[in-house]
Amino acid sequence: MINNLKSRIFQIFQEHSLPRWLVLLIDMIVVYFSFLIAYMLRYNFETFAFDLNVVFRQSFMILSIYALFMFVFKSYEGMIRHTTIKDTYKIIMATFSAVATLFIVTVLSRQNDWQPIFNVSLSILLIHAGVVTILLFFFRVFIKFFYEFALTYSQERKNVLIYGSGDMGIVVKRIIEGDTKSQYRLKGFIDDNKKIQGKKVDGYPVYSRQVLVKEFIEKEEIKVLIISISKISPVRKKEVIESVIQLGCEILDTPSIDTWLNGTLDVKSLKKVKFEDLLGRDPISLDLEKIQEGLKGKTILVTGAAGSIGSEIARQLMRFDTKRLILLDQAETPSFYLGEELKSKNSGCNYKIVIGDVTRPEVMEHVFMTYKPEVVFHAAAYKHVPMMEVHPHEAFRVNVGGTKLVSELAIKYHAEKFVMISSDKAVNPTNVMGATKKLCELMVHAQSKRKGIKTQFITTRFGNVLGSNGSVIPLFNKQISEGGPVTITHPGITRFFMTIPEACQLVLEAGFMGNGGQIYVFDMGEPVRVLDVATNLIRLSGLEPYKDIKIKFVGLRPGEKLYEELFSNDEPMMPTHHPKISIAQIADSDFEVIYSRIDKMLGSLYKMSETKVIEEMQEIVPGYKSKFELIDL
Repeated sequence: MINNLKSRIFQIFQEHSLPRWLVLLIDMIVVYFSFLIAYMLRYNFETFAFDLNVVFRQSFMILSIYALFMFVFKSYEGMIRHTTIKDTYKIIMATFSAVATLFIVTVLSRQNDWQPIFNVSLSILLIHAGVVTILLFFFRVFIKFFYEFALTYSQERKNVLIYGSGDMGIVVKRIIEGDTKSQYRLKGFIDDNKKIQGKKVDGYPVYSRQVLVKEFIEKEEIKVLIISISKISPVRKKEVIESVIQLGCEILDTPSIDTWLNGTLDVKSLKKVKFEDLLGRDPISLDLEKIQEGLKGKTILVTGAAGSIGSEIARQLMRFDTKRLILLDQAETPSFYLGEELKSKNSGCNYKIVIGDVTRPEVMEHVFMTYKPEVVFHAAAYKHVPMMEVHPHEAFRVNVGGTKLVSELAIKYHAEKFVMISSDKAVNPTNVMGATKKLCELMVHAQSKRKGIKTQFITTRFGNVLGSNGSVIPLFNKQISEGGPVTITHPGITRFFMTIPEACQLVLEAGFMGNGGQIYVFDMGEPVRVLDVATNLIRLSGLEPYKDIKIKFVGLRPGEKLYEELFSNDEPMMPTHHPKISIAQIADSDFEVIYSRIDKMLGSLYKMSETKVIEEMQEIVPGYKSKFELIDL
């Protein structure tokens, strides 16, 4: 019976809302009749004690003054069902201003002997102001009470805790209550401030983080935790997520204020926390002055600019005072979207999208001759291990051949710096992709040791980048959204992980560190079990691993390692001034030998079998064990 009543009231609120003109009309009616009530109260309901004709004329003057200040303070604009302290303040200010004005009019009328219409008893003005304020406030509270009463009717709403009871938490609380289609029901706040724990904020209890245990979550039937702190450190955020993720709750995050659409937040803006948040990484500190010095007024070429790394490098470069960005990629559609994204940012940066293949000499010669880039970020490469394992010819042609061509042109056209993006798979490679990257490292290092060249050659090496094209996170999320199973190659497989912005910021930092010839290796933190990644992603989706989403082990793929490495045994690690960047010291390579063998392979590449291509690379790349050797073992 009660639920049916609540449902009916809630339906009325969903289908109807009072327009502003009607709220203003109701307020004016309240002002008019409360003035008559004030007169009656002043004279103890003895109507013969005053002139009704004068009273009615005065009431219209009163109504005009109040209406004026209602327009000034817009006390009628807020939605009645979401009345806040701010709305009450507007009512009080409108009433006070009207009373003050009427008080002045009354005093002036008595001094100048104006008509009786302007001479209103001061006691009546005060009684009227009190009655108006109470009635207008009661009207709004009455509507809000029924709305909140109706809100509790739905049994399908998820109980929510908001982590953070500050300004951001209050904003989230109001959007939850203000969205008639919201699927959430607030149960309280969690806050680390001991001074407010045990008290109430906006009518809801404030708990400490100690309530985040299974007993409390089950008792209160909490389904969702919303993190709503404007400035929360990555480490603290990681701790909060880890304390909740095992409890079966969905965890949502409140976006930063600068990302709110038109400066406002709605329920749809609340997003699931990302796996990156579980890394708990502190923000990277960059030497912006040195980077700016290296980029200012220069033409920058980014190859593979439409890819995950290349596009983020482009975004990072947009904030520096460069002369021009040349963003080159052979993929037309991703390049188009990158151009549209950069255009929408309207940063004033001069950039040019170029469609071209880094392995075509005539194309790249034209690019270098036309734009004469002074700094080159070479991110163009094939990177998917399983695909390259069955296409060794293409892996060698693009990764090695492309790097060779672009590096040679950098020297020919006197580029100041050449920065190549490598991979942790280049360390003790067991697959074609890793072997080609190692070969690129050797080639670039050999270029840096050539006599008479002024181009500085830098190599940057890092592991898996979260969210990049083809990375494990989007794949797992897709499998989870489809109901599973989530496929993992091996229960013990581990990987290093880094976010795209982290990696690209460190690429910029390393690019302007030294005088060339170094291989910079990024601190990726501790290796993470891929199985843990999968189970955490499932839990972050509000589901239970193995129960709601199955996990299936499919076996290691050809050339895939059980774990990755950032340094090989013959590469002593040397620190730099940046805590997240080290140098891998490798032996000098013989430029002539490496280049002659690469030229020979490129010249007869498609005359060789897949096995022959791999065997040739094994002779050049130290420590490369192919899938055939691994199978024999």
